[in-house]
Amino acid sequence: MNTPAKFLLVDDLPENLLSLEALLRRPDLELVKARSGDEALELLLHHDFALALIDVQMPGLNGFELAELMRGNERTKRIPIIFVTAGAHSSERRFQGYEVGAVDFIQKPIEAHILRSKADVFLEVYRQRQTLAEQRDLLQSQAQALQLADKRKDQFLAVLAHELRNPLAALQGGISLLRKGKTEEQAAQIGKLMQDQISHLSHLVDDLLDVSRITQGKIALRQNMFDLRDAVQSAVDITRPAIDAKSHKLVVELPGHPCMIFADQVRITQCIANLLNNSAKYTQEGGQIRVELLNEDVSFQVTLLDNGFGLTQEASEAIFAMFAQVDSHLEHSHGGLGIGLAL
Repeated sequence: MNTPAKFLLVDDLPENLLSLEALLRRPDLELVKARSGDEALELLLHHDFALALIDVQMPGLNGFELAELMRGNERTKRIPIIFVTAGAHSSERRFQGYEVGAVDFIQKPIEAHILRSKADVFLEVYRQRQTLAEQRDLLQSQAQALQLADKRKDQFLAVLAHELRNPLAALQGGISLLRKGKTEEQAAQIGKLMQDQISHLSHLVDDLLDVSRITQGKIALRQNMFDLRDAVQSAVDITRPAIDAKSHKLVVELPGHPCMIFADQVRITQCIANLLNNSAKYTQEGGQIRVELLNEDVSFQVTLLDNGFGLTQEASEAIFAMFAQVDSHLEHSHGGLGIGLAL
């Protein structure tokens, strides 16, 4: 339901205000009354009005002077003004009214159907303006989102090119070394390094495929019963090389009894592994990482703690967006596309 629109009624006589209120009262309309031009100016500072019905003859600030002040203010200059007059006015007087911004005149005694008809027109115009403003704001928001997405796409492509170039260069270098003829021990060492780079490339491709599946709504969960301890242990095994490479101390606490759940074991393992990989990357060498699996009544909780660089509140809300990375942590994000947490 739309918020009620507001009409401003300005007249120095209470009985005239009551008469206008009785004629215009309806559920989708809020009628705000002022007994003087000065009081009306105060109300105009705090309310957004769809129409102003203003008596011309008032002590102090008269209707024409009030309208002139309204037209000189950015906030109020577009509010339609209908002057309410007692008796006929000369053409010069009407011209003065239109000159200060009136859109129409209504003479007293007021004919109810004429007043309501005019009020309906301006109420509909106001509703249409509101709709257009909302659509404009929505389009602006969507345009900004598209610009941000385009910027992230460019950043992602730059990171992807960098991440693909490094392992490919290592593989090319390894092949060149093997062609030169190496001892069996050297060849085995080179082969291991090449295998590590192939594994890294495979991981990048798997992540990109997951992004594609999620975007197209084609990702499927293969749910079954399994022991959550197995998923935690698998995630630890997957990330152990990254953890050991930076000499982190890893502590894993698992219950001594089975923790059976119905879920997709591969995806649960992937979630925990992505979190562990982040801990390994964004914790200074020789850091502390702790993984706990807790049994809480009818649920389980996996907790991961580290003494890494930490996050601001703003960054902690942003890192789950696709391709998002914290600028101050980019130098530590080797081997990542900024999609692990989003996945």
